[in-house]
Order: sequence, then C-alpha cells, then structure tokens
Amino acid sequence: MSKKLDYDKTLTRLRIILSRLNDGESLSVKELADEFVVSTRTIQRDFNERLVCLYPIYQDNRKWKMMDGFKIEKTRELEDTIVLQIIEKITSSIGGKFATRSKVLLDKLKNETNPPIYTKLNIEDISDHIHDIAILEKAIKEQNSIVCTYGDKDDRYDSTIDPLKIVNYEGFWYLVAKKGQKVKKYYLKNLSNIRPTQKHFEAIPSIDKLLENSLSIWFNQDKKPYKVSLVAHKYIAKFFVRRPLPTQQIIKTYEDGSMKLEVSITSDMEILPVVKYWIPYLKVVQPNRIKQSIKEDIQNYLEL
Repeated sequence: MSKKLDYDKTLTRLRIILSRLNDGESLSVKELADEFVVSTRTIQRDFNERLVCLYPIYQDNRKWKMMDGFKIEKTRELEDTIVLQIIEKITSSIGGKFATRSKVLLDKLKNETNPPIYTKLNIEDISDHIHDIAILEKAIKEQNSIVCTYGDKDDRYDSTIDPLKIVNYEGFWYLVAKKGQKVKKYYLKNLSNIRPTQKHFEAIPSIDKLLENSLSIWFNQDKKPYKVSLVAHKYIAKFFVRRPLPTQQIIKTYEDGSMKLEVSITSDMEILPVVKYWIPYLKVVQPNRIKQSIKEDIQNYLEL
C-alpha cells in the first residue's frame, strides 16, 4: 500500500474513486479505507449510496469495477459538473429556502438544462432553522455549551446541553448532544431560543464511531453492542449486498439465494423497524426477545 493520503472531503474522495474506476482499476474497500484514512463502512457507503445509483459499477470478487465499455470523458470540467450535479440533487431533496438558495449558487457554477442525474431523497426541510443551525455549528466547533428550549407546544422546558453533532437519520434532523455524561438526542425542529454560552465542554472522542455504527437514532451510548442474527429471503438478499446495514456481516449464503446476516446494535429499536419493513422476507433468528417482540406487534396489529 502506498503512503496514506490525507483526503478529508467526501466529494474529493468520490471524484478520485470514480476517476480510478474509469481508468479500469479494480478497487478494494479495505485498501481504499486505508488510503483515505476512513473506515471501511464509509467507503461502502460511498459505493452503495453515492456511486451505484449514478454509474454502472459493480462488485466482483470483493472489488469494485466499472462496467466494460462505459467511459467518462476525463476532463476537469466534466468531473466538476458531476460533483455539482450530485450536490444539487441532494440539496433539492431538502426543499424549501435551503434548496432555492443552493440552486441559485449552483446555477452560477454550471450551465446544465437537462442534467442526466436524478435522485429522490426524502429529507426534511430545515431551511427555516438556518439561523439556529449556524449557532449550533459554531458551538460544536468551539465546544461551547448552549442554552435552549426543547419540546412541542404542550411540553416545553429549558435546558443547558453540550452539542456534539447535527445528524440526519431516515430524512429527519436531530442534534446529538451531551447532558452531563449522557448522550441525548433532540429533534432539531423542537429546539428553539438557542443561545450560545462561553462554558467550554469536553467532546466525546468516540462519538463519530458511535454514530457510524448506529442503524438509527435509537442507538444507546450506555449499552454494550450485542449481536442480532437475521435471515434474508432470496427475494431481498441482494438489497443487503447493495447497501449493507452498519456493522453488517454476511455469515452464510444458502443455495436457494437466501442469506444469514449479523448486525451489532445497542437498542432493540435500531433493528425492529428494519425487520418490520421487510416482513415477511426478513426473519430474526436471535435474540429470542426481539423475535417475540415482533410476533406480539404483528398479533396486536391483526387484532386491531
């Protein structure tokens, strides 16, 4: 492996990966993770969520390749256009003033009346919270506590918290923060009257890893990760290859095309919605507690 390169921007990494695929290289997730100094999960996300939907690339013997006969014209201008198209489609999915402002800025950089890239991401519009987000970003960078009001109109309270990250799970925006020594999650739109303070706090070094390994906002910092064993029917197994769950490991592939998986979670609620989404084609093998919980929910539904 050549000397590790310090690439810290996602778009730069994507452009370099795409250029190398275009040159005919076969790329290993592990080697790319080492080169860019990121986790293998980050690289898998690059391929499964950012590149597969845009270009004819596929995985063969654990290495990613560009489909034979497909070539992107290698010009600086085209590469920049590709990046701008990806940015535009992501921001347009957010909607509202945020999308409008970003489109005006992007239109100044490109001239594309019929772009070949289309994405549909159901992301919550938070353009009316841009001022609050700016305050939060500054507080996170400077590691200063904030005072805010939290809750809906029927249940509101003031609190002092240490903001760690602004995150998006399944299209919804949250603030992950520290309250004392506990990691708490706050629905971003329920935060108001945000005021910065000069009180400095110590960040949690493991927060990035905690978020990276989480399946949803239901992760629990205080619980030790535990395994969930699943079997995916042949009808849906391919989707867990295309876009693996965080911490996913393929344990066995059966002759009929079905697949046994394992994931590590810190809360049952991380995996319950996933299983229910794929019913009846995704089955919990262990732990029995989760399997029983799903059975009870199905029974309650049928009774209603």
